[in-house]
Amino acid sequence: MEGYKIFIIEDDEIIAGSVKKHLEKWGYEVRCAENFKEVISEVLSYEPQLILLDISLPFYNGFFLCNELRKHTKAPIVFISSADDNMNIVMAMDMGGDDFVAKPFDLTVLTAKINAMIRRSYSYKGNINLLEAKGVRLNLSSAVVSFSDKQQELTKNEFKILQLLMENPGKIIGRDTIMTHLWESDSFIDDNTLTVNVTRIRKKLSGIGAEDFIKTKKGIGYYI
Repeated sequence: MEGYKIFIIEDDEIIAGSVKKHLEKWGYEVRCAENFKEVISEVLSYEPQLILLDISLPFYNGFFLCNELRKHTKAPIVFISSADDNMNIVMAMDMGGDDFVAKPFDLTVLTAKINAMIRRSYSYKGNINLLEAKGVRLNLSSAVVSFSDKQQELTKNEFKILQLLMENPGKIIGRDTIMTHLWESDSFIDDNTLTVNVTRIRKKLSGIGAEDFIKTKKGIGYYI
């Protein structure tokens, strides 16, 4: 599951650290909440593909946070809590949660649930809102490209060009094909404008540490 990001909202540092370490072995990028008073801002800045959320937390409980996060993200939210009575489980689902794992839990079971949730949420093109290649992630909902912990916003044309390339990794996409694709999207673009846009995309990618991501096939087009 390389390249997918998980955010852990858990007050117990030992539990959070153990889960983080285990998930990183599976190739996930994992960050734990640091400022529970500003945790929503931390989540939105990180743009995770899945959120692990406890119920008992400083400042705001997990139910409140889940309800607030659902206003900003569609990422799956998995509750992890020792308060596993039926009322709390129902409340967690009603607030927008996708699954509930009771403490104490086995790390392998938790990981299996996370893997399944990621596959269901992102593996099928009809439901996908994220493209990933070589560690570079393109959020199709926000037109934001990210690499490691850095991100850049893209213009409409930059986004559509990068989306087309990332949907066809390893395949050379001709310049004419790209221009036709943009023209069909009501974006006027000529050969020179395409070159300028690709140069800007490369500069933005370089700025977040993704060097040499888009390659040129001279006289033909571009590929990843």
